[in-house]
Amino acid sequence: MPTLKEILEAEARRVPRLGEIAERCLAGERWGGSVVCMLVDAAITSTGVNYFTVVLPRVAEFRRRFVDTGEVATLGELAAAEQDKLLELWGNRRSWMAAKQIAGVLEEIRRSSGGGDISALRRWASRAKPEEWRSDAVGRIRGVGINTFQYLRMMGGVDTAMPDRIVKRFINSLLLQAGNAPVEEDLAFIRRVEQIATETKRSAVELCFLAWLVQFQGEKIKRYAEVLSRI
Repeated sequence: MPTLKEILEAEARRVPRLGEIAERCLAGERWGGSVVCMLVDAAITSTGVNYFTVVLPRVAEFRRRFVDTGEVATLGELAAAEQDKLLELWGNRRSWMAAKQIAGVLEEIRRSSGGGDISALRRWASRAKPEEWRSDAVGRIRGVGINTFQYLRMMGGVDTAMPDRIVKRFINSLLLQAGNAPVEEDLAFIRRVEQIATETKRSAVELCFLAWLVQFQGEKIKRYAEVLSRI
């Protein structure tokens, strides 16, 4: 029976630039280091829509219309932004409420600790605990579940995992192939992925991006990996 590492490496060979994609995420470099775009990304992703056909183009348009023009480029500006204007871009009111409220929490951290927006996100992410996500200032926001909570921590530089259905299906499949028991409970799953990352000398963030990409086939994997390596 192949080992878990052997099975994982066979899958990883299908995805070009996997390490680079994960490193950019952990370095706070997604969306050119724009925390505002990261929050919008997380808020729209939380609705369960297709990431590549819905989330990416909406966030790219948000960046072009609001960030690049300087209209909504900082945490404070997003927290104070007029929701009706944002709704013209993406018509889900809950997404914008979540993004604005998360921005408000992080802006308070930025003001109290000094530094820029990315420092505030990284400060929150490093201190936030998935075991306490429901009582966390970000976790209490309507529309922020454990997946969004963990996604934000990943973009804030914490090497952890999202327990979403795609990642669970992928990781549990690898575990079964290696003769190990699958894990379903969210917190236990997060810890198991972190353990697998240590054992296989991969990052937990890599494992998540790998899961999201290998659900596709052939050229789509290469095309989507190229996209992710640039945002």
